Amino acid sequence: MDIDDATLVERVRAGDVAAFEPLVEKYRQRVFRLAYNVLRSQEDAWDVAQEAFIKAYQALPSFRGQSAFYTWLFRIAMNVAHDKARQRGAAGRAFGTERVTEEEWERTMPDPGEEPDDAAARAEERSRITRALGALPEPHRAIIMLSDLEGLSYREIADVLKIPMGTVMSRLHNARKRLRAVLGPLAMLLVALGTLAAPMPAHAQQMVRFGARVLLATDVPPAPAVRPAPSLPVDARFEAFLPKLRQLFKYREYTSLDRHRAEVAVGTTERWIVPGDRLLELTPDSVVDHTVRFRLRLARGSMAELNAHIQAARGHPAVIGGPRFNDGVLIIIVWANANPGPER
Repeated sequence: MDIDDATLVERVRAGDVAAFEPLVEKYRQRVFRLAYNVLRSQEDAWDVAQEAFIKAYQALPSFRGQSAFYTWLFRIAMNVAHDKARQRGAAGRAFGTERVTEEEWERTMPDPGEEPDDAAARAEERSRITRALGALPEPHRAIIMLSDLEGLSYREIADVLKIPMGTVMSRLHNARKRLRAVLGPLAMLLVALGTLAAPMPAHAQQMVRFGARVLLATDVPPAPAVRPAPSLPVDARFEAFLPKLRQLFKYREYTSLDRHRAEVAVGTTERWIVPGDRLLELTPDSVVDHTVRFRLRLARGSMAELNAHIQAARGHPAVIGGPRFNDGVLIIIVWANANPGPER
């Protein structure tokens, strides 16, 4: 088990909720990519990634470190993704037989100076690889995904899929053989195009509407000195979101202390003063569809208490456990609308 992961896991077990955020940041994209390869839907993959991290957080007390943290996490993500696929009741789409549209590929930014003919050729190569992957049986596709796209060893793949290592080797051999029969030398591009199945962000300079709500999470009602922001109206969507907060953080009481809104161009940093004499900085870095990737920084004086990359989408806010404050911890909820719309 990676020593950095082990240290973070132990900190979370000791009650340091904020220590889970670096684990989320470290593996967020890979978990999303695993889910996307199974479900072929950004929205469903985003849901699966969030659920997988919640399940991992809840199961940490039972994690004994007999395997690497990331293989344990990947196994959870794969199970959640396949559960989602079964619930959706569309096996063809769930196992990747649906073609990725040209519109999805066109959301990626071409390399600087790339000629139009080169870009078209690369798009056609990606399309051929996607079709070939989609034609594989699901067990073979999972093996290719974990080995050639995620770089896991035979033993790690066996751990994720809970199958013998000999079965991993046999399936991988057969899967690669089938791909070579369809793609020829193009099969070797799988490693180079390891992220091809998850659409990459387009760094368009567009306007993003977003905001942050700062909460105090405690086990008992907050002290009288801690006052909810009087200007915050009743928010039905926030009330509906509370069960998820309780599921994730285990605290009983959640008090809204502050809320901020902004509308800025991608790449522009917005700064707000938040409880505890802290400075919260949010920078929208990129947008894919309605999903916005942010850089978040929370500082107190000259000391940065949080540095993270997060993703938020319409209807799918990002939730970050923060530092201690009074009798509990601060929690930051970040929502985003990539296109201007009604305020939340």
